[in-house]
Amino acid sequence: MNLEKYGPWALVIGGSEGVGAAFARLLAADGFKLVLVARKPAPLEELATELRSQNNEVRVVSADLSQPDVLDQVRAVTDDLEIGLLVYNAGANNTRGLFVELPEEVTQSVIAINVLGHANFARHYGGLMVKRGRGGMILTGSLGGYLGSPTLAAYTASKSFSRIFTEALWAECAPLGVDVLHLNIGFTATPAMARLGLPVALAESPENVAREGLENIANGPVWIVSTPGNIERVRLISKIDNRAETVRAHAIAPRAQTAQAAQSHKKLAG
Repeated sequence: MNLEKYGPWALVIGGSEGVGAAFARLLAADGFKLVLVARKPAPLEELATELRSQNNEVRVVSADLSQPDVLDQVRAVTDDLEIGLLVYNAGANNTRGLFVELPEEVTQSVIAINVLGHANFARHYGGLMVKRGRGGMILTGSLGGYLGSPTLAAYTASKSFSRIFTEALWAECAPLGVDVLHLNIGFTATPAMARLGLPVALAESPENVAREGLENIANGPVWIVSTPGNIERVRLISKIDNRAETVRAHAIAPRAQTAQAAQSHKKLAG
């Protein structure tokens, strides 16, 4: 990773475990100084201690990304730094249900993290990068953003926003020296997925996901992680003809069927 173009500091949102922690470790190995943001303080401090033991400079912010003042909390730690790389990696979904029956705070949290969070952090840190004429932003998304799925209405819609928003941001920022990438992630072996009881042995590793994101930051606006079956699934669910049948047939499977779905996606890739 080009420290001169994207450094000296990287801000990793959702940076305490899984893909976020993988981003942090790879960036630290390339000489980046790091600001890590996540809700739970214990995993944050554990990762920070690990990286500091390797002579890396690390700051941490324990903050709830669904709250309206989260950017202010992060700015309190970063306003004296030159953030050359923003990785916005938060946004996993842990609650499924009919939109009209889910508590409002559940769906509002999903929208705040995946929509307002992407927009607000990209506006602030991207604006500073544009003024300097260099930098990069990686906003992570999901294959779920290509298709509305029952019991995941807010989640799939917010991931769709992230992709379309990033495409537009890429087009605006590319002539100004700032690279922007929507990193589209499929089934990945993160602690969040394991806590949901999903069969992570079949999933992509967080390290591979993060590495592909960093290696392809200049290949925007969208990079689909090369897990077998990912690109084939995107092509399958992006058809515009007979959209009703596509939504019915290819909605995200219930958790109990995730292993079967993962295996079928890999078969699609041949």
